[in-house]
Amino acid sequence: MSSKFMKLVVMSSFLVPVAVAAEGGGVQAAPNGIELPEQYKDWPVISVSHRVDNHTLRAIVGNDIAIKAARAGQTNPWPDGAVLGKLVWKETAEEHWPTAIAPKTFVHAEFMFKDSKAYQTNGTGWQWARWVGMEQKPYGKDADFSKECIRCHTPVKSRDWVFTTPAELP
Repeated sequence: MSSKFMKLVVMSSFLVPVAVAAEGGGVQAAPNGIELPEQYKDWPVISVSHRVDNHTLRAIVGNDIAIKAARAGQTNPWPDGAVLGKLVWKETAEEHWPTAIAPKTFVHAEFMFKDSKAYQTNGTGWQWARWVGMEQKPYGKDADFSKECIRCHTPVKSRDWVFTTPAELP
């Protein structure tokens, strides 16, 4: 199976929900000034995950810089300019295949932006932003919301603050 075909297979399972989540335009910037990447719904998939604690499915996508680094195994550290996106849905049983799970309600889109110089003051080299629900409301009351992200990502500090393990492709 070619990697191009595999990419299409992996992406096709998320294509419709991603497109729906990105509709609407006019989305406000996050409280820290980060803008929602306009073309994220077209980004290739780096990996997928399933959180059993909160019953969510996640497609982890990346911009061109992140994809190139992931495919080359150059992710610790990730290169400056890499942007990782995590698109999150509540899970549901697949209607016609009850032993499978599928995306249901869109929860949020969250992003990590790598710039080791611009974001060195927070000690990570990354900046975070999240947009909640189908209306893509910016998360956080003020710019300090990203401290929550840093606390959550501290266990993977040695992995350049990233939980995602890129999926291997043949």
